[in-house]
Amino acid sequence: MPTVVRMPEVLANATEAVIQSWLVSEGQDVEVGDALAEVETEKAVVELAAEVAGVLARLIAEPGATIAVGDPIAIVLAPGESEADLDAPPQADPAPATPTADPDLESGASADPDSGAPVLEAASQRDNAPVRAAAHQQTVESEREAPPPVSPATNGSRLFATPLVRKLAGERNIDLSTVTGTGPGGRIVRRDLDRLAISTPAPVDPAAESPKPTPAPAAVADGFTDEPLTGMRRAIARRLTESKTTVPHFYVKADCRVDALMELRRSVNEAAAVKISLNDFVLKAVAGALVEVPEANAIWNDTSIRRFDEVDLAVAVAVDGGLLTPVLRGVDQMSLSAVASTVGDLAQRARDGRLKQAELEGGSFSVSNLGMYGVSEFSAILNPPQSGILAVGGATPRPVVVDGQLAVATVMTVTLSADHRVIDGAVAAQWMAAFVRRIENPLTILI
Repeated sequence: MPTVVRMPEVLANATEAVIQSWLVSEGQDVEVGDALAEVETEKAVVELAAEVAGVLARLIAEPGATIAVGDPIAIVLAPGESEADLDAPPQADPAPATPTADPDLESGASADPDSGAPVLEAASQRDNAPVRAAAHQQTVESEREAPPPVSPATNGSRLFATPLVRKLAGERNIDLSTVTGTGPGGRIVRRDLDRLAISTPAPVDPAAESPKPTPAPAAVADGFTDEPLTGMRRAIARRLTESKTTVPHFYVKADCRVDALMELRRSVNEAAAVKISLNDFVLKAVAGALVEVPEANAIWNDTSIRRFDEVDLAVAVAVDGGLLTPVLRGVDQMSLSAVASTVGDLAQRARDGRLKQAELEGGSFSVSNLGMYGVSEFSAILNPPQSGILAVGGATPRPVVVDGQLAVATVMTVTLSADHRVIDGAVAAQWMAAFVRRIENPLTILI
């Protein structure tokens, strides 16, 4: 039986993703594990791998289309199957329906028990059709969440839109019958609604309009520009607003003298094949402090506090249009050179948009370093469900008092943001003391 490839939940709790590009063509043989497409999520661009072998018979989703999780994107034929086994995907046919048409073609719908995604099917094919033409059923939503269901136009044409698009249309007071769909088969996709938010185009014949890319920022006469939100920016806004308003943050700050650390770094780099940065030492010191104070190596889990045996650290990486936090696994067991090479690889792939989903999940603690930008100190927002994040400022010469005498030392200010549901003030202070001790006595980091 032909296999309908559906948009997976590429990222945890994701409701949709964008087909950035197809890596295969119709008629091409595919094996299990072959990359079919590049899919853009809120955090990264990931490759969608084939789960079955066969011939890619049909590409349903077009490049640039925003597809809801569970919606069909392609069809794969197994060996021995042919195009004759396929049913055509639904099209927005403007021609009037014939009086003798089976009404089930317009109103009958059933739920696919395997995927949970609604599909439309003809009554005559309900029992033995080789493959079902997949499309979301037009469901009736409550007035609070979505607009009333759109009735078929008088000429018999139908509107195809995902439940997510219908909900957004209701929230924005948009009549879907006035929207020209640019998705597969004339389907209305999210970018069609986003386009209306920044402009009001004249009515266009749906059959004459071709799919358009994400709209460019619209210049406004009053001297400002409304730039449409990217998926990443929406994710950052949602997650950090939720964190700041629902997680009880508190902060612990300390100054670290790093002259000895910088001298050790110079000595190590003279012999090391991989150059070690100051931040690599910081990561190892963070991991060592979490081992010494295991109460801080934990996360809030709603009904419990989950404590970890190993140290997995998330590292903030600035990328075009936002921020990513890839996770280093088992930092407490890694050498300095391994930390340096792993961080370099993750950071480069983060900037290239080539991180895997698993590399963006997990971790109990984050490190954010803005010292290279000339920042002396700052406070960071927790990345849920993690319970701690260390904000690292730049190392600069400052006046200090040594044995009652004024002197100059290289000082780095760090600020710990902690979740008070998991970490109490005394635990945070113990952790900070353990961290500072390692930074100021850097040989302990190498042990």
